[in-house]
Amino acid sequence: MTPQHRQIAADGPTRFARAVALLLSLGSAALAATLLAEAAARDGFSGWDGLRALLVFATTAWLAWGASLALIGLFGGRSTPPRPALEAPQPRTVIAVPICNEDPLTTFARIAAIDRSVARVGVTADFVVLSDTRDDALAGKEQFAFARLLRETEGQGRIFYRRRQDNAGRKAGNIEEFIRSYGGAYDFAVILDADSLMEGETIRAMIARMQADPQLGLLQTLPKIIGARSFFGRALQFASWFHGPIFTRGLARMQGAAGPFWGHNAIIRVRAFAESCGLPELSGPPPLGGHILSHDYVEAALLARAGWKVEVDETLGGSFEEGPENVLSFARRERRWCQGNLQHARLIFAPGLAGWSRFVFLQNVTAYVVSLLWAAFLITSAISTLYAPPPEYFPGPYQLFPVFPDTSAREITLLALGVLGLLVVPKLLILIHALLTDRARDFGRALRMALSVLTEIVLTTLLAPLMLLYHSRAVMQVLSGQDGGWPANQRNEGQLSLADGWAAGRWIVFIGAVILAAVQWVAPDLTVWLLPVAVPMLLAPLLIAWTSRPLPRGLFAVPEDAAPRDVVAEYDSICDVWRLTWNDEHLMPEPKAAELTHATA
Repeated sequence: MTPQHRQIAADGPTRFARAVALLLSLGSAALAATLLAEAAARDGFSGWDGLRALLVFATTAWLAWGASLALIGLFGGRSTPPRPALEAPQPRTVIAVPICNEDPLTTFARIAAIDRSVARVGVTADFVVLSDTRDDALAGKEQFAFARLLRETEGQGRIFYRRRQDNAGRKAGNIEEFIRSYGGAYDFAVILDADSLMEGETIRAMIARMQADPQLGLLQTLPKIIGARSFFGRALQFASWFHGPIFTRGLARMQGAAGPFWGHNAIIRVRAFAESCGLPELSGPPPLGGHILSHDYVEAALLARAGWKVEVDETLGGSFEEGPENVLSFARRERRWCQGNLQHARLIFAPGLAGWSRFVFLQNVTAYVVSLLWAAFLITSAISTLYAPPPEYFPGPYQLFPVFPDTSAREITLLALGVLGLLVVPKLLILIHALLTDRARDFGRALRMALSVLTEIVLTTLLAPLMLLYHSRAVMQVLSGQDGGWPANQRNEGQLSLADGWAAGRWIVFIGAVILAAVQWVAPDLTVWLLPVAVPMLLAPLLIAWTSRPLPRGLFAVPEDAAPRDVVAEYDSICDVWRLTWNDEHLMPEPKAAELTHATA
C-alpha cells in the first residue's frame, strides 16, 4: 500500500515517551488536586473547593506536560539522525518565500544571502517570492528590490516574483495557489518566512533527507532567533538557543512520525502536500469560522492522515528567524495565534485524523484556554475563603481550653512549591546538563551562562501575570466574536517609552489594583499569596517599557554572537550595501512587469 493510504503507527520509543509524559502530567495534576482538597477539608469541603481542585488539576497537568518535554529531551536523548548524501541528479527544488507588507530591502537581501549560500554548497534550486502585499506603493518597492536581486545574483530564469491580485486564504492560500499553478515543476519546496535565513548546507541536508526517505512528507527544522537587541528580545533569543533544542528533542521523541509543522523553515514533498493538504473553509463567520489561520498544524495532521511522515529535527543547524523585540509585539503575535489555535477545537473530530493529531489540536486550544483556567482558580480561591466557616476555638459547651485550628499551610506551601518547580526545575536541569557537557563553552562560559538562565527565569516569572491577562483577553475576544484577522508582523520595532508602556498596560494596572483591593477586603489571608501575581500587574507599564531597552552584549550570550554563521554575516553585509543606495534606487522608473512576474511553468 502506498504512503498516501496507510497511517504510520507510532514506534515503541515514541509510545514510551508519550506514556511517560502522560503519567507525569496526570500524576502531578492528581497530587496537586489532592493537596488542595486536603487543605480545603480542614474547615469543611465546599462546592467551591471542588471546583478549585478541578481547576488546579487541569492547570497543573498543563504545566507538567511542558516540563515533561524537557525531561524527555534531556534524559531520553536520541542519536543524531542519519545524514545521507545528496545524490545526483538533484531533485527539483524551489525555495518559496511568502510575504505580506514586509520590508522589501531586508526581505530580498535575505534571499540574496541564501542564494549565495546555496550556490556555495552546489545545490540547484529556484527561488520564488509570493507576495500578498495589498499596498501598491509597497509592492512597487518590492518590485525594485526584486530587480536589484536579479541583477546582483544573475537570477533571471531561476528567481521569480509573483504578486497575487486576490489574497484569499492568506499565507496558506498563497502557498496553495503556487503549488496548484507551478508545483508540478518541483519535487520539494523549502518554505521560508520573510524573516527566515537558512544556510545552504542546511538546505542541502534537508533535500538529501527527503531524497533518501520516500515516505517523508515534511521535515521541520528548529529556527533559532537572531538579531535581537532589546532585553526582552535577547531573553527570547537566548531561550531559543539554550532551552529550545532540549524541548524540541523531547517533542520529536514524543511526536515521532506525526510531528509538527511551524509554517516556515521546513521542507515539504510537493506531491504529498498537493494531494493531502487542501484546507477547507470553516463554516460560519470569523473568528472561529472562515479561513483556517493556524494552518501549519492542520497541514501536518493532513499529511499524517494520508500516511506521510512529518518529522522535526532539532540537530539541523543553520536555521534562523527574527523574534519580537518587546512585550507588545509578542502579545500581538499571541493574539493572532490564539484565534488560529482556537479554531482547532472545530477540527478535533475531523474524519480520518490520527489520534495523536487530535490530541495536538487539543493541546493547541489548551495553550490559550489555560490562562482563563488560572484566572478562574484565583477567583474561586478568593470566593472559597470568603465562604469558609470561621474557626471555632471552643467547640464543646463546657470546654475550658481553646482548640486551635489545624492550619493548611503545609499543603498550600507544597502546592505552591510544586507549581513553581514545574516551571523552574526543567530549566535548571537544562543548565546543569549544560554545565556537565561542553555546551557552556557556547554560551559565554559557566558563570555567564548560569546568570543568563537565572535572569531569564526571573524575567519570565515577572511577565507571566501579564501574559496571563493578554491570553485571557485574547480568548475572551475570540469567544465573543471579535475577529483579529491575521495582520502582517511588525518587525524591528524600536524601544518603548514609559508613556507607551502606560498606554498599553494601564488596564493591567487597574486589574492588579482591583485584585489586591478585593482580596484584602474579602480574604486578607490570601493577600500575601497573591503578591507574586498582583505586583507585576501593578508594574506592567514599567516592565513593558524597561524590557524594550537595548541590552549590551554579554548577558544572554548565544553562539551566534561570537561566531556569526556565514549566511547571517552575508545578509548583514548585503543590507549595509543596499542601504547606501536604497532611497535613490527605489525612485527609479518602474521596471517592466514581465521582468518581475516571470514564473516556471
